[in-house]
Order: sequence, then structure tokens, then C-alpha cells
Amino acid sequence: MSTETLSNRNNKDFAEYTLQILQRAEVALRCAPFTVKLFADMATQGVNLRAIASNEGLKNQYLTSPTNLIITENRLLWLIQVGVLRREVDGQGITDSFRLTPMGHLLLDKWRSQSRFPIATLGDRFQNFWAQIQISRFL
Repeated sequence: MSTETLSNRNNKDFAEYTLQILQRAEVALRCAPFTVKLFADMATQGVNLRAIASNEGLKNQYLTSPTNLIITENRLLWLIQVGVLRREVDGQGITDSFRLTPMGHLLLDKWRSQSRFPIATLGDRFQNFWAQIQISRFL
């Protein structure tokens, strides 16, 4: 299912996202080292950073390859910037847990039946890298 079809199909349930925003988010998901299982869990509950990173992430089937805590957090923060994730907040402020945004739910529905996201092409990786550079110029 194409991103355009996805946007048209779900525009009653979700805020309408431009095609460019959805494509950037899809590419970011394909380039991230995370599994669909992680996002399915994030759809129902907050998932703590320590449960995602390192050996714990592999044990929980949240990672496709081992990454340390800092790299994992940076990848999750990028997914926040593209609009897929949000940080959970409790009574004392921001926590170390992450959840899906409405756009994250929309994209998860597209791949829920698979164990992992489609493998990123070299072009996807370049596009994702370039998007991160462009956004960071304005921070």
C-alpha cells in the first residue's frame, strides 16, 4: 500500500499528513534498527529506553542489531522529530519511556503483519541522513 493511499484511506481517523511528511517518517523507520514488535508494544504502552537498548533490546526482540544506549536514544529522538514517537510524561515530567503518535499508529498499521520493516535501500539511508542534517541546521 502506498503512502498516498494510506493517507487518503485514514484521513477521517488521523490528522492529514502531507505526502512528504509520511515519506520522511517511513524512510526513518526503515533506516532505524528497530522491529515492528517494538512499535506494536509502543502502541499499547510506554516502552522504557533501557528495555530497547543493548542486549535487553535484542532479548525483547526490539532491535534488529545491537546498539548501545546513546545510539538507541538518538535514533528514538530522530523518530520523535519526524513525528512517529513521543516521550511519555508523568506527574514529575518527561520519562525515559516512548509511545507512538497518531502518525506512528498510522504507519504501524501498514506493517503490523510483518516482523520487521522493509530493508532500507542506499537511497533511503542517504535521504534519511540528509533529512537529519537539514533539520539539525535549524535547531
